[in-house]
Amino acid sequence: MTAIDAKPEEDPNHGDHDDHGHHDNPFQAHHFDTPKQQYESVKLGMWLFLGTEILFFGALFALYTILRANDPEVFSYASQYLNTIMGGVNTAVLILSSLSMAAAVHYAQRSRQTMMLICLWLTLVGAVGFLVIKYFEYEHKFHVNLKWGPSFYLPVDDAEAKAVGEDGQVLTIADENAIEATDESKTLAQASSESLPELTTPKLAAMPPVDTVAVQQSAVGPGGLSTGRSQKKEKVDEPLVSQTEKTEKLHLEDKTLPVNTHRFFAIYYAMTGLHGIHVVVGMVMIGWLILRGMKGHFSSKYYAPVDLGGLYWHIVDLVWIFLFPLFYLIH
Repeated sequence: MTAIDAKPEEDPNHGDHDDHGHHDNPFQAHHFDTPKQQYESVKLGMWLFLGTEILFFGALFALYTILRANDPEVFSYASQYLNTIMGGVNTAVLILSSLSMAAAVHYAQRSRQTMMLICLWLTLVGAVGFLVIKYFEYEHKFHVNLKWGPSFYLPVDDAEAKAVGEDGQVLTIADENAIEATDESKTLAQASSESLPELTTPKLAAMPPVDTVAVQQSAVGPGGLSTGRSQKKEKVDEPLVSQTEKTEKLHLEDKTLPVNTHRFFAIYYAMTGLHGIHVVVGMVMIGWLILRGMKGHFSSKYYAPVDLGGLYWHIVDLVWIFLFPLFYLIH
């Protein structure tokens, strides 16, 4: 039994209050009779809040289950583009931060403020480390257009990236040339005139531009889902690569790309992004606990904020423990 649970009403400094509702304990709210009543009430409120968080993520997990049941080949294929090493390191970081948070609660209950602050700082460092790793993971995926929606089906090279038409079709370079000649077409025409001296420049100008870099239309995103990949694309001989090397390969060049692959990344960013927001909230909470701890507010007689903060952080860690295998490990 903790100190705050062990009949705190026997301590005159904790249970007494005057007729106007004022307490001698500066941390006890006026509408509670005893510190024990306050502690049990706020802890019940925290559990109710965490219950709503579980319902919130439970709905997302249900959506994940439906999408995976409808397109199992999409989830099996797209998971290869996730960095399992980074996900595993992040899992270890969060587990260690959860351990340090539990230690902070332990030391707060025993009035060991220095050790409590050290553990809170370690937890905060773990949260920052998690977000830094997640940033680099997101940054790489954004660089190669592993996104949600129509952007997933755009070429990676900025020089070849085109807008999506009103009908949801991805505009290729060939489509652009049908409207007007581009600078790239002029460069190709000039290169052709140098390599073919028997043709005069006027004749070359009259010829249609040589489209040697046209990006074949891939599966179309929301608003016009793919009905099949182009069969006119010339086959390019490429050496066999391992799964790790394949994750660096442009996904539009992969002939095994399933239809609706963008759905995997949509639910991936939704769930991991919302989890990241909860990590940020946890960082703010931990920073607030550190500031109060440095002022000496927590001891064996009052440690409820640290205890409740630990509960929230454990739930954040628990959600990630489910996200990691569902997205990174199950193929």
